[in-house]
Amino acid sequence: MEANLFNEDSSARRRNGEFDPVANAGMPLAARMRPRSFNTFAGQSHIIGEGKLLRKSIESDSFYSIIFCGPPGTGKTSLAELIAGVTDSAFIRLSGALSTVAELRREIASAAIRKKNGKNTIIFIDELHRFNRAQQDVLLSDIERGTIRFIGATTQNPFFYVNPPLLSRSLLFKLEPLSADDVRSIIGAALSGKDTFPGLEVKISDDALNFIATGCEGDARRALNALEIAALTAKRDKNVVEISKADAESSMQEKAVEYGDDGHYDTASAFIKSMRGSDPDAAVYWLAKMLQAGEDIMFIARRIAIFAAEDVGNADPRALQIAVAAMQAIEMIGMPEARIILSQAVTYCATAPKSNASYMAIESALKDIRENRVQPVPVHLRDSHYKGAAKLGHGAGYKYPHDYQGSRVEQDYMGVPKKYYEPSESGYEIRIKERMEALIFKAGPARNPKE
Repeated sequence: MEANLFNEDSSARRRNGEFDPVANAGMPLAARMRPRSFNTFAGQSHIIGEGKLLRKSIESDSFYSIIFCGPPGTGKTSLAELIAGVTDSAFIRLSGALSTVAELRREIASAAIRKKNGKNTIIFIDELHRFNRAQQDVLLSDIERGTIRFIGATTQNPFFYVNPPLLSRSLLFKLEPLSADDVRSIIGAALSGKDTFPGLEVKISDDALNFIATGCEGDARRALNALEIAALTAKRDKNVVEISKADAESSMQEKAVEYGDDGHYDTASAFIKSMRGSDPDAAVYWLAKMLQAGEDIMFIARRIAIFAAEDVGNADPRALQIAVAAMQAIEMIGMPEARIILSQAVTYCATAPKSNASYMAIESALKDIRENRVQPVPVHLRDSHYKGAAKLGHGAGYKYPHDYQGSRVEQDYMGVPKKYYEPSESGYEIRIKERMEALIFKAGPARNPKE
């Protein structure tokens, strides 16, 4: 738990957009560079631009509960602190991972005292998704009474992790990853500040700046951490530090791919839709993202196999064979070579002719089973191999197709006339359609009928 982060002097400085070296002394650069006003806030114009709902609700001081969701380093905590400064509110920061209900209740009690004295309190809970349902419910009554103003932040999908009652009481805003230009402006602001690196004049090459701005994946915290490490470890000429691209690469280390619950589902969705859209390049890109993020390779293989049956189907029956072979091969071989096998299966499926006729056929048949009366099995199709079946008439009148030319004979196989499988005009299904049209009710003469 953290105490009120804003005394009267620092709160006034924040409202005026001033840098407060005393309040920020000793903090990492990413914390010291938090924006103090809307004018210095990079990105997120879709929610804090002039005339936007969040901006208006903050400036009019008319909000009660807000939830921010989005990737790390996009400004969730910074916005919460900015709101506290703009509205001159006490700011209590708690952690969904570390704080307890007892701590939360103590802060709510303190907020009630401040409320009587005419001062609002913002309780900010970072990593809100780590609060269980009972902990989240503690907030509800005090939000409704106006005892506290609540701001929650989460990197996860709030519809999965936040209680519906708390969601219904909150304004929900999604923050997006920062653009490379946004990150460049943040780094530029950091380097132009006289108190950013006391006693040092830090310069950065264009290559290094572009590398950090692109490599941070829209995460301002990661970009500023890399800048700070590079500035403190690069070679110095007296008090001058020049950050090269090599320094930037070293400070960024290996790129981490943001891949929470949303990333898992959204990337898998883009992966499938790219294959369905016959775009092998996009499909391989999303495959690479999943592999880099550490996705389970068997999950990927299962999705390819399902796709091969659902979206390629009989337009190219080999697609399912390749998908199943890929699944078996990667189970035996594993990473990193499994990436090659998966890429082969993905590019084959993406470029194969497409048909969902098999998928539509089973969906239509299941719909009939669920919604209409289930058809009894025609007597001539019933099992006649067990003792007593003949007495029941089972199998009587059945025509054995192989006794007829073309192994095809006209007879009733369902009891009602229905059409489920409609071959497409794509790939191998063209031949299937031609064969079906040639065979329908065109049985050859019996060679040795057994009736």
